[in-house]
Amino acid sequence: MTFTPAPWPRKLRSQEWYGGTSRDTIYHRGWLKNQGYPHDLFDGRPIIGILNTWSDLTPCNGHLRELAEKVKAGIWEAGGFPVEVPVFSASENTFRPSAMMFRNLAALAIEETIRGQPMDGAVLMVGCDKTTPSLMMAAASCDIPSIVVTGGPMLNGYFRGERVGSGTHLWKFSEAVKAGLMTQDEFLEAEASMSRSSGTCNTMGTASTMASMAEALGMALSGNAAIPAVDSRRRVMAQMSGRRIVQMVKDDLKPSDIMTKQAFENAIRVNGAIGGSTNAVVHMLAMAGRVGIDLTLDDWDRCGRDVATIVNLMPSGQYLMEEFFYAGGLPVVIKRLGEAGQLHMDALTVSGQTIWEEVRDVVNWNEDVIRPVENPLTPQGGIAVVKGNLAPNGAVLKPSAASAHLLTHRGRAVVFEDIDDYKAKINDEDLDIDETCVMVLKNCGPKGYPGMAEVGNMGLPPKVLRKGVTDMVRISDARMSGTAYGTVVLHTSPEAAAGGPLAVVRNGDMIELDVPNRRLHLDIPADELAARLAAWRPLPDQPTSGYAWLHQQHVMGADTGADMDFLKGCRGNAVGKDSH
Repeated sequence: MTFTPAPWPRKLRSQEWYGGTSRDTIYHRGWLKNQGYPHDLFDGRPIIGILNTWSDLTPCNGHLRELAEKVKAGIWEAGGFPVEVPVFSASENTFRPSAMMFRNLAALAIEETIRGQPMDGAVLMVGCDKTTPSLMMAAASCDIPSIVVTGGPMLNGYFRGERVGSGTHLWKFSEAVKAGLMTQDEFLEAEASMSRSSGTCNTMGTASTMASMAEALGMALSGNAAIPAVDSRRRVMAQMSGRRIVQMVKDDLKPSDIMTKQAFENAIRVNGAIGGSTNAVVHMLAMAGRVGIDLTLDDWDRCGRDVATIVNLMPSGQYLMEEFFYAGGLPVVIKRLGEAGQLHMDALTVSGQTIWEEVRDVVNWNEDVIRPVENPLTPQGGIAVVKGNLAPNGAVLKPSAASAHLLTHRGRAVVFEDIDDYKAKINDEDLDIDETCVMVLKNCGPKGYPGMAEVGNMGLPPKVLRKGVTDMVRISDARMSGTAYGTVVLHTSPEAAAGGPLAVVRNGDMIELDVPNRRLHLDIPADELAARLAAWRPLPDQPTSGYAWLHQQHVMGADTGADMDFLKGCRGNAVGKDSH
């Protein structure tokens, strides 16, 4: 793909605020000068907004203030004018009821931050799970030149000689405590080893997956995704990105030039190859909706089905993000896909080069971390999309994190009406459940939780864990952490709170999961299913005001990305009227 830069110089967007000698211009320019900026900085050079999701309550992004200084240095060097802007930061670690509930609010707020202020380009400073899609959704909606800079993963954790993956070992150790294989004191001791440096999860969780998606889409410089947060090369990447965004503004290289259907197909295949998070599905569908690309669950299944998982990282594999970076990182994976004929090689990137030009000369330094296609971790590693009378609009499963013997399974449903019902019952020794059953969790989707929390990977009952069983089929309309594992069917659509078939599953119903044939079936007669659905009534006690009400009224299904219905599409960056 070739890109033709816009003619330069041209009048920049920021000049609507700062160019000329009118009263309004002097008003805007004069106030900014109180920060000590000389007059010639307003001479028409690009003003770059550094949109920073740093927050003390977003620990994954706790180092982004320092990283932003390197971005500023790059912008100054390239002749731009950097302005750092704090933006909404949806922390996965602290936000209740779920950070996902606030992804769309963050995207809306950041979109209007871009549109309403004098920015010619944007550097998207991201890290924690929802910060990456929210900023990319906002940038796509405004369509000004934008580049992603991620904070990077934290260093490896170690506990008693064992490599510890953030999140992944939280679930593993928690189950071990319930099974009597680990003491509570040992669990507390292990806590100190789980997060031992700045950065995001060190597994191929959602943060690292979305960093990889940004790079695979072409929205970040090649190699950005895997550099550890505390590695000096992370700071170099930030500075180089600062330099690059200035040239992108000069060339008028926008998200709509980069985030094409071919780019999304590349990213879907990359997600399969890295064993990426199921959360990438809802985020990528939402991002595509903002840029105006028709992307569906069927595209996820079509593009990812024949992609082998070759990255041997937790939760699917053995290693962590440090080893992935040392092996060559995402460029090696992209090169492997290109060599296998599974890449749109001419897709454009923020560098101005094609994705293939960026990776064709990279080297794999560890064949156990990034495996050959002939020796994959999982032969078919893409996200599997299953459909049937239980999920008419689809549900998703991550084969690389599942148990092979459960991918075809028929079992008796044990139903939990919501997360509180699950918590009340799961540890009860009298619960009628064994390892052959199918655990069903309702009312945890975009409307139901609300916000579609990461509770789909339900912990197993202690009496099953004590048998040495570590996996069962679990079905819900919820999400699960990208660091989690298991044979977990997620994002079941339509969700229970919207009256989907999941809402009327009863204890004792038989459910069939057939991942090879992409089928999820509730084994009851069609007329009985219809009668149950006709008798269904919405949940009581819905919110009547505030953002929770707005979310409830306008959030769409997981099968379309769980965005707000009024936020789909690109609204552009037109400069509004100045009332001064």
